[in-house]
Amino acid sequence: MSNLRDVRLRMRAIRQTLQVTKAMNLISTSKLRRGRRVLEDTEPYFTRIQKSMYDILSCVENVQSDFFRKADATKPGRTAIVVVSSDKGLAGGYNANVFRQVNELCEKFDNPILILIGTIGYRHFVHSPHVILENFSFHSQLPTVENAGEISDFIVSQFLWGMFDDVHIVYTHMYSAIKLQPTVAQILPLDAEEIQAELSNLGNVKRVHLHFEFIPSEKEVFDALVPLYIKGIIYGCMIESYASEQSARMTAMDEASKSAEDMLAGLLVNYNRARQAGITQEMTEIIGGSAALGN
Repeated sequence: MSNLRDVRLRMRAIRQTLQVTKAMNLISTSKLRRGRRVLEDTEPYFTRIQKSMYDILSCVENVQSDFFRKADATKPGRTAIVVVSSDKGLAGGYNANVFRQVNELCEKFDNPILILIGTIGYRHFVHSPHVILENFSFHSQLPTVENAGEISDFIVSQFLWGMFDDVHIVYTHMYSAIKLQPTVAQILPLDAEEIQAELSNLGNVKRVHLHFEFIPSEKEVFDALVPLYIKGIIYGCMIESYASEQSARMTAMDEASKSAEDMLAGLLVNYNRARQAGITQEMTEIIGGSAALGN
């Protein structure tokens, strides 16, 4: 009887765990759909900003801006790495893959400093030898444009002040529900040719023959657009990472649910065997006692 009681307790615990994993799977599915929908709704706005920057670069042969600043080869430079991780665990290898990519990137630079987005990233890198400049956490909520603006304002101000010479961001790109790949992208300094190439890849016709008038000047308009452009990049990376996190959590919870169901099936077989053995033993004792009384 004691063995049966232990098996029943284990089965009850597994059933409760199974309910939690299935609920988390459904929640992650809903969050994934919402994140992708929000990204699609805001993408045209930031694409239009990128087009405006391209118009300026097309009309002016050489835009003098601090955002095109290159590091001085004679002086030791510093590189800032923006790391987008999650605020919660139970997402399989999502965070571990990001951390591995960050460590490989840090080995390529002499003086890397980290700007962390997410609680899990801070818990990991606080015990590493890398310098942490700032940490942002939004408590597992869907990233908003305001959140991205807060981060981009900090990065742009520190870059213009000279805290670091270039900025890279590490995030997880969601190619499909089963293919989540950590990706590295350079944010600053800007590259005019790269901006033009990105716009061409979007399927837009080059508008080199059009002429625009920018007031008060091309440089001031360009410098006003760049922070918005940086905010759009960071926001897109945060939403992409958010969707990847939910997809990874869906996969992890699905695997956990399957494992729980397999364990439950195995315990049910053992429970039925133990229960049948107990019934057989009781029947044997009853028959034996009845035979003894008859004799």
